[in-house]
Amino acid sequence: MKKIAKFEKVSLEQFKEAFDGGNLNEVYEDIKLPKRATTGSAGYDFYAPEGFSLAPGESIKIPTGIRAKIDEGWVLKIYPRSGLGFKFRLQLDNTVGIIDSDYYYSSNEGHIMIKLTNNSLEGKTVTVEKGSAFAQGLFLEYGITVDDDTDGIRDGGFGSTTK
Repeated sequence: MKKIAKFEKVSLEQFKEAFDGGNLNEVYEDIKLPKRATTGSAGYDFYAPEGFSLAPGESIKIPTGIRAKIDEGWVLKIYPRSGLGFKFRLQLDNTVGIIDSDYYYSSNEGHIMIKLTNNSLEGKTVTVEKGSAFAQGLFLEYGITVDDDTDGIRDGGFGSTTK
């Protein structure tokens, strides 16, 4: 397998800007870097820095405390864990999260945020315990056109490439 990326924690200062939950230092210290569950797993599991529950129709934005240094020509795509999507219709608000290789260098340190909504049609509340896998990320290679002349530079998260 070709190794093209590395997960890291964002700084405590950056995490503090996005986090509004319980004990900041304890939550930050306990952040787990994404890992694959098995040697055959394509996705890297993202773990909840704090537990949460979502009733049907509720949303939450989760500051993961994670950034990814990705080689150029690759992208990290974020999805909900399959089981949570199947059992609860847990969905990402932007359908699929796209983490570009240059996001790592943004002023927010490339802090990956994951916004989820419980779209249960059966009235089910989803509960995720602290440290449990709730999303997964897949690294995929991509190509560009032969006449590509893009020269823009990113600095930010959601919507930053259209500013």
